[in-house]
Amino acid sequence: MSVWRALGIAGFRWLHLLAGITWIGLLYYFNFVQTPSLAQFEAPSRVELQRKLLPRALLWFRMAAAFTFVTGILIFIFQEQYKTDYNKTWGALSIYSGMLIATVMLCNVWFVIWPNQRKVIANAEGVASGKDADPTAASAGRKAALASRTNTLFSIPVMWFMIGTSHWVALAPRFFKLPTSSDKAIWYAALLILTAVIEANALGLIGGFAPGPTRKFLDSAGQTIAAGCILWAIYLVLQLALS
Repeated sequence: MSVWRALGIAGFRWLHLLAGITWIGLLYYFNFVQTPSLAQFEAPSRVELQRKLLPRALLWFRMAAAFTFVTGILIFIFQEQYKTDYNKTWGALSIYSGMLIATVMLCNVWFVIWPNQRKVIANAEGVASGKDADPTAASAGRKAALASRTNTLFSIPVMWFMIGTSHWVALAPRFFKLPTSSDKAIWYAALLILTAVIEANALGLIGGFAPGPTRKFLDSAGQTIAAGCILWAIYLVLQLALS
């Protein structure tokens, strides 16, 4: 391996980690701190926060998400192991699984959360200038909240796939056989189906956006964390079963 390739791998891993911490840190701030606190604010204070704090926080949030994605791709490009038999291991499946779900999370940030939060911010600016409230702002906020909570759920298995893999993969040969083609097919089928169903629920394709049974776990931060842990456990049990 050349010195430049080694420096590229190390540098982009470092930047990827910094960006990822910023992205997920802000995601948790929105879901665990700001959202429940905002519900307790009086209307004028809520409008001021939406006007002055939310735009800056969302700028860092979406830039961190994009930078995490870009640096992840650059790591992939610089790595030599991805061109070898590494692709036949559970470690590779784990990394690729994390990449897939994280890409869905990125799309939620840029194509669901941000467009809907822009409506919330625009409504706050309008109210502050004396205009009537936008009747669509509440539904936009709901759509953004469901996508944000879904990203919180996804973040739990993603952290396992993207960060935990480098720790447990060294033990993998002792516990896991190399996945066969059928193992890979079952794994990716389960991953894609679970991700698609959870994402469809976030986008209102299953039962709409109103509170309901399929969205109950997204209306509570604690239940969202529990659901994320259950999803992680499903993947772990599936991996053990296939091994």
